[in-house]
Amino acid sequence: MDSVLRQSKAVCPFMKKATASSLRAMTTAARPAASPCGGAISKLQVLAHRCPVMGKAMAVQSARIGGRAGAAPASFVQKAKLHTGRPREAQAVEGVFTGQKAGLPLHPPLKPTTATAANPSPAACTVSGNHGTKFNYEKFYENELEKKHKDKSYRYFNNINRLAKEFPRAHMATKAEKVEVWCANDYLGMGSNQHVLKAMHDTLDEYGAGAGGTRNISGHNKHAVELEDTLAKLHATDAALVFSSCYVANDATLATLGSKLPDCVILSDSLNHASMIQGIRHSGAKKIIFKHNDVDDLEKKLAALPLHIPKIIAFESVYSMCGSIGPIEKICDLAEKYGAITFNDEVHAVGMYGPHGAGVAEHLDWEAHQRGETKGTIADRIDIFTGTLGKAYGCVGGYIAGSAKLVDTIRSLAPGFIFTTTLPPAVMAGARAAIEYQMSYDGDRRLQQLHTRAVKEALAERDIPVIPNPSHIIPILVGNAELAKKASDKLLADHQIYVQSINYPTVPVGQERLRITPTPGHTKPFRDHLVAALDSIWTELGIKRTSDWAAEGGFIGVGEAGVEPEAPLWTDEQLGIADAVAELRAQVSDEKKGVTNQLLESIALEQEREALNAAEEAADAAKAAAASA
Repeated sequence: MDSVLRQSKAVCPFMKKATASSLRAMTTAARPAASPCGGAISKLQVLAHRCPVMGKAMAVQSARIGGRAGAAPASFVQKAKLHTGRPREAQAVEGVFTGQKAGLPLHPPLKPTTATAANPSPAACTVSGNHGTKFNYEKFYENELEKKHKDKSYRYFNNINRLAKEFPRAHMATKAEKVEVWCANDYLGMGSNQHVLKAMHDTLDEYGAGAGGTRNISGHNKHAVELEDTLAKLHATDAALVFSSCYVANDATLATLGSKLPDCVILSDSLNHASMIQGIRHSGAKKIIFKHNDVDDLEKKLAALPLHIPKIIAFESVYSMCGSIGPIEKICDLAEKYGAITFNDEVHAVGMYGPHGAGVAEHLDWEAHQRGETKGTIADRIDIFTGTLGKAYGCVGGYIAGSAKLVDTIRSLAPGFIFTTTLPPAVMAGARAAIEYQMSYDGDRRLQQLHTRAVKEALAERDIPVIPNPSHIIPILVGNAELAKKASDKLLADHQIYVQSINYPTVPVGQERLRITPTPGHTKPFRDHLVAALDSIWTELGIKRTSDWAAEGGFIGVGEAGVEPEAPLWTDEQLGIADAVAELRAQVSDEKKGVTNQLLESIALEQEREALNAAEEAADAAKAAAASA
């Protein structure tokens, strides 16, 4: 240490004044971590970032190590790694190809070792034949699948056939096996909306089944143009571009921008969707992972990068497995401060939030967008929107929206767009009808929010552990892969309720859950059935309740003392229920007891009365007309 100090003092003005003890003192954290993922920045690092020499050196190093910067300590639960390919790109071999030249083994292992599911040896995947030893592909597949079975992450698919005329019911393999679906992403039931179905039927009859090719070769049509115009109008952007899915849209857009922008660095939220992770991988750009929704951690990483290099901040507005909401406005502030562009995935928010259903960014400036004043709003500060047509809009497909030049760049350069067949005309017509319907009518999303509140309140009363969040997602914590699968199976077999269990790698090990998504169609009989079934299964399987998690100190927001849950993103005023809620709360002695079920019952009675009054008035008018005739 002393020898390093002597050398440094000769060249650095700061080091000339520093002592060994003062440097040691400055290695303590300047501020605590703002995230349960851990990590902190020291006083010495803060000062080093300000240095014109060390600041640049640290920026280069930070970009080089990417996501490892500020990695969480081993004591914390790590985010699940996706089962994707190797991190390095495929390498071409030039000249005459030989196994030796390519660095490949010329012979199988001399001493075959016993393969296990966790560690299959190369010899275990070889088979002898007339021409020597060959790789045993089927054995390799068997080993890979065995790993999935052993760690309880093997995926089972249920045969669920949603019934358009009986939403939210479906049938299984046979039409006699009816079930209630509680985990679909058709959040508003638009998949069976009559306006959407009519648009699709009419288009199908006139234009046929398929688009006929890619957008460049016979697949560009009026349906694509009209849909993209509608999406641009929805987000108040210059243009939009439709893809076959939002997975493809995210992958193609990030891969294209990351590979084309010189020395680009992509900063990605640690809970971002697999499509964004894959797009960043495909881009070959430098990546830096910031802690989930932690703007302090994001700023630390942005500040370590040179101002002039291109930067993309990739995040989501609603995170689908936990229901958390991204800090969009603060991210926009940082993007403007440090010269980055924003990539906002609104997949689980479009159709669901905002006066026109444009997503969380629109919702945050509700009054301005309601008046049609979009300039200067949070949404106006977003550079790239991505969204889906397959969730709240009930169809299929994905898109991006942004400036005309951005969209044209992706249109012209992204292989995921260029070389894919256009969506069928009927699908695009149906999607456009769904968007326009939701832009003009907010009744579905308001009712969905009320049903979400009602279910959350009912589950809380039964001590069933819901991971707290301000969105429409209801993640019920189980905490064990095997138990989560058993709970899902019993719901289906014993109660005819379909809720898929969510295990690794979608969520980290130990955070397994059931994910509930109410819709406008999940009326009180459906809700009562679900809550009673969950209560019964929690008792039967001995799954931890909220009080059990609390006794252990709490976990990921469940049962944590002194932690107040975030208020719902939809306010009572936006839902139009403020006065009714205040009146009901005045009648309830327990402040924590929910009133949404009572509210919904009163709304249903009120609607029934209005319908009866309207019918009586119509009957009286008909009688009067008949009498006058």
